[in-house]
Amino acid sequence: MSTTTNEIIEKLKSITLLEAAELVSQIEETFGVDASAPTGGGFMLPVSDTSNNQKEVIEEKTTFDVIIEDVASDKRVAVLKIIRNLTSLGLKEAKEFTTSLPKAIKESVSKEEAETAKQQLEEAGAKVKIQ
Repeated sequence: MSTTTNEIIEKLKSITLLEAAELVSQIEETFGVDASAPTGGGFMLPVSDTSNNQKEVIEEKTTFDVIIEDVASDKRVAVLKIIRNLTSLGLKEAKEFTTSLPKAIKESVSKEEAETAKQQLEEAGAKVKIQ
């Protein structure tokens, strides 16, 4: 095999199954072929066992960010009080915090802490999301 072919083979070994499926779709589109249709004189590539070693482990999310998306102008004072209670910000910093929304007020906190902060902020009049 040529050096170029060897380089392509090595790159193919390192891609994920999703990337391989996208590659097949692009090849089909570019060359007007159907990879699922067998041809008389064709050949099949052996399936590498490395795909079993690259299984993705789906982990349950354990940390969350609480993001204030918006504060109604008539609810700003109440939200500022909650912001100050949830953080160590002074009044000036809390006001500055609300001028550049959306912004994370809590980062990498437990689900319970994120839910509590969200509830307090929403009760005060803020629009909040948890990521």
